[in-house]
Amino acid sequence: MKIEILFPETCCLFGDLENARFLAASCGAEIINTALNDRPYFADETPDLLYIGSSTEKGQERAVKALAPYKDRIGELIEIGANILATGNALELFGARITGDDGADFPALGLFDYTAKREMMNRYNALYLGKFEDMDIVGFKSQFAHAYDFGELPPLFETVRGDGRCRGDKNEGVRVKNFMATYLLGPIMILNPDFAKYTLKLMGVKEPTLQYEAAAYEAYERRLSEFTEPGRNFTY
Repeated sequence: MKIEILFPETCCLFGDLENARFLAASCGAEIINTALNDRPYFADETPDLLYIGSSTEKGQERAVKALAPYKDRIGELIEIGANILATGNALELFGARITGDDGADFPALGLFDYTAKREMMNRYNALYLGKFEDMDIVGFKSQFAHAYDFGELPPLFETVRGDGRCRGDKNEGVRVKNFMATYLLGPIMILNPDFAKYTLKLMGVKEPTLQYEAAAYEAYERRLSEFTEPGRNFTY
């Protein structure tokens, strides 16, 4: 079993890489670290999970440049139902373009039609509470951009408290087959143990158990209790 992490030297903010490491530790998977100048493992093989995390805005540009030669292959992986997870602003890489404060467009991979608009003088920091099937999802956001123009593209999570893909949107992230992208950042798998087990099942683990499972559930229940408190402030 193999988990490929894309560009860990740049797409590594907010502890995002621990998502892949936590899943690997929970199922004994091998981690393949693909640097910006490497030929990706996914170009020739299908990893059990392809993962990319948050980066700086300059890091986004480097990531798009590195992935552009493999755009058709990524589209093929999505179509065949390969497991792909993008967290934080990595969601924006798969859309049509990213627009800066000055109105200049930076082309993204164009696998989907949504766009992102940066507001570099207005960072958005927030808590998040949502639903995934019958699971409660907790998480955090810290971003300069919001995404728009999703049309009928299905979300990953339904928002209960907080904002989704942009302010006022109750849809959060994108789910197309087993392609999952979300603005939630940090180690969301550790924060949401049921979602981590769901992902492991997608990867082919029949009866998943998590590393430090009891501690993960204890922390999750405490955080869920805090996030459901009446009057809790969700933006900072």
